[in-house]
Amino acid sequence: MRRFVAVVAVGLLALTACSPPPDEPAPTPSALDKVAPHPGPFAGGAVTPPATGAWLGAWVRPAQLTQAGRIAAVRQYEESLGRRLRIVNTYRRIDEPFDTYSDRQLGRKGSTLMLSWATGDTRSITLGHTDRELRTRAAELRRFGDPVLLRVRWEMDRPNLAATMWSAADYIAAWRHIRAVFAEEGVRNVAWVWCPTAEGFAAGRAAAYYPGDDTVDWVCVDAYAGSKFASLKDLLTPFLTWAAQHPKPIVVGEFGVARTWGPTVRTRWIREAGDFVRGWPQIKAVAYFESDPDGNGEKGQFRLAGDATAFATFRSAFP
Repeated sequence: MRRFVAVVAVGLLALTACSPPPDEPAPTPSALDKVAPHPGPFAGGAVTPPATGAWLGAWVRPAQLTQAGRIAAVRQYEESLGRRLRIVNTYRRIDEPFDTYSDRQLGRKGSTLMLSWATGDTRSITLGHTDRELRTRAAELRRFGDPVLLRVRWEMDRPNLAATMWSAADYIAAWRHIRAVFAEEGVRNVAWVWCPTAEGFAAGRAAAYYPGDDTVDWVCVDAYAGSKFASLKDLLTPFLTWAAQHPKPIVVGEFGVARTWGPTVRTRWIREAGDFVRGWPQIKAVAYFESDPDGNGEKGQFRLAGDATAFATFRSAFP
C-alpha cells in the first residue's frame, strides 16, 4: 500500500511539473504559424523603415489640449521611458492645420510625426468639394519639410463610419483623389499609410478598402485588448495573414491593453506583445495608445503611466 501511495505521489508531482500555471494556458496552434512575413525589401515612401527591429511610438494624450500641453505630455512620457519616441502620433480633422508649433517641436529631432487625418465624407472629397482644404493641408506639409506618416481616414472600416465612407470603392476613390491633389501641390515628404482595424480584418470587411500597392507606402492596423481579451498576436493574425502578401512595411498605428484586465495580466500581455513584434520582421513600427478617452469605462482605458509594473515591462519589452 505504501508503495502504491508513493508511486501515485511521484506521478502527481510529475504531472504538476509538466502542467502550465492555471493563469497561463498551454499555447494552441495559431493560423499565423503557417504564414511567413513578406521578406521585403520595403521602400516606405518618404519614411524609410528601419532595416531591423521596430520603432516605438505613441499617442500621448495631454492633460490640456493645447500646443504647450501636447509638447509637455510627450516630453514627460519620453523622460519616463528613458528615450525619445521614434514616432509621435497625433489627430486632425480636415479643417485643422498641419505644421503647428507642437508639430514642429515633436516631429523633428529624431522623431517622425504620424498624422491621423479624419478627412470626412468620401464623395464630397471625390467631387472636389474639399479641394481647398486639401490644397491648404498639402502646402502646410510641403512647408513642414521633414518626412511624415499620413494615416488618411484611419479605421475607415468601422461600422460607425459607414455613412461618411459610403462604400469601399468610394473610400478608394477619395484616397486616390487626395494623393492626386498632393502631387499637384508638389508634396514629396509624405508616406501614405493605410490603416483599418483588426476587428475589420477578423470580420472580413477591411481588405476591400485597400487602395492598392501602387498608392500605399505603409500598411497599418489598430488593435486593442479592450472589451474582449486576446493577445496581440491573435488580434493581428487576420491582418498579418493578408499583409504577408503585400511588399509593404507594417506600422501598428494604435495598440493597447485595457486597465480592466489588471496589472498582472497587462504585464504579461505587454511582454508577449514585445516578443511577438520582435519576431515578426515585417512590423517596422508600433505606436501605443497612451490615453484614457473621456466617457470610457475601464475596458476602454489604456494608459500605462499610472501602472508602475506594466509601464516598466513596456519600457523593457519595446527597446
